[in-house]
Amino acid sequence: MAFPAGFGWGASTAAYQVEGGWDADGKGPSVWDTFTHQGGERVFKNQTGDVACGSYTLWEEDLKCIKQLGLTHYCFSLSWSRLLPDGTTGFINQKGIDYYNKIIDDLLANGVMPIVTLYHFDLPQALENKGGWLSEAIVESFDKYARFCFSTFGDRVKQWITINEPNIFALLAYDLGIFPPGIPHVGTGGYQAAHNLIKAHARSWHSYDSLFRREQKGMVSLAIFAPWVEPADPNSLSDQEAAKRAIAFSLDFFAKPIFTDGDYPEVVKSQIAFMSKKQGYPSSRLPEFTEEEKRMIKGTADFFALHYYTTRLVKYQENKKGELGFLQDVEIEIFPDPSWISLGWIYVVPWGIRKLLKYIKDTYNNPVIYITENGFSQGDPASLDDTQRWEYFRQTFQELFKAIQLDKVNVKIYCAWTLLDNFEWNHGYSKRFGLFHVDFEDPARPRVPYTSAKEYAKIIQNNGLEEHL
Repeated sequence: MAFPAGFGWGASTAAYQVEGGWDADGKGPSVWDTFTHQGGERVFKNQTGDVACGSYTLWEEDLKCIKQLGLTHYCFSLSWSRLLPDGTTGFINQKGIDYYNKIIDDLLANGVMPIVTLYHFDLPQALENKGGWLSEAIVESFDKYARFCFSTFGDRVKQWITINEPNIFALLAYDLGIFPPGIPHVGTGGYQAAHNLIKAHARSWHSYDSLFRREQKGMVSLAIFAPWVEPADPNSLSDQEAAKRAIAFSLDFFAKPIFTDGDYPEVVKSQIAFMSKKQGYPSSRLPEFTEEEKRMIKGTADFFALHYYTTRLVKYQENKKGELGFLQDVEIEIFPDPSWISLGWIYVVPWGIRKLLKYIKDTYNNPVIYITENGFSQGDPASLDDTQRWEYFRQTFQELFKAIQLDKVNVKIYCAWTLLDNFEWNHGYSKRFGLFHVDFEDPARPRVPYTSAKEYAKIIQNNGLEEHL
């Protein structure tokens, strides 16, 4: 099962999850610094990313892991508040620039292409204090930050991701309040934040397009998290419609405006408007884009970056009482098939990735697709000989191969989540997704390869699986 010549094999990380050095060398606080320091059991055992994998001082150790795997690509994120401590270019932290310059230069010197994410959940606290993603002012702030990054690193970085998983982030941070700032705005905050995230992405894409593209010749997109969903009862029309709505509210909510026509899916607009009216709101809880904004948003992606982890079954669940909430707006119930293997929130459904890729191909005019996250967690303590987990990866690669060969999906890059065991947001260090084990009790934070890392290195070396379809 040889993958196409030139197929990219990578691994991903994110700044807050691996770097540590939370206040080192002039870095400003991010919302995750504030949130984790407040305690209150919102994170497993009140753990923090203050030190995490120590990658801020141990980059050379990360590079050894990257070289050991033989990666062609490495996807990582920049800490906005490490570069711009108060979120603005009023003060620029040179030590932050030096750190990321070294990563980029070392990667290129070793034949590894950097894929750089501007924003992976860690807003500078100074900007959160001004309203964060609920405030329209964030659009301008993000655009200025993006321009700063393009001008500072874009001579060498050719693949950019503006915003990581805006759909998950908007919901968890500003609707449910599970992520910082930790204040729920159920039924309204998620939509308001999503609206500003889309505009911020589009603005920064246009900045790249007009100011940097001709000289730097790079590409810009955003990374969308999407589960695959199937109707719980394939013969039920209402479950079939529920599954379509589930995809519309997760994937298409961001992909349709950006890849197609600058606006939300019709079913999203009609559902939220209907529910809002039922609840006595004077207008829809989903903000509207102006015609000018739609024109600005449409077509602002040069590739489709996708994160796939799992699949769910969906059934229609009428919102009779007009309750506020995301699932209540979609009018669905989501659950796994009891036969699927559970790894916490991830259920192992490798065939879901193939169906999702085919859906993206058919819906979005066969775009170039980068899978920038996909992986499986282990509990803690984790066995270094993770042969069962490797089997899930192997099955995923088989499905990926079918998507490319049989369905003719244009996947160019696959990045495993994640290079190292790290701070897994609210789960703290209790979920281990790494290809390399990190000992968080040891101040040196030694990295040791799991069996998965050794097997993944073989896949990369062979550009595919040794077996045949």
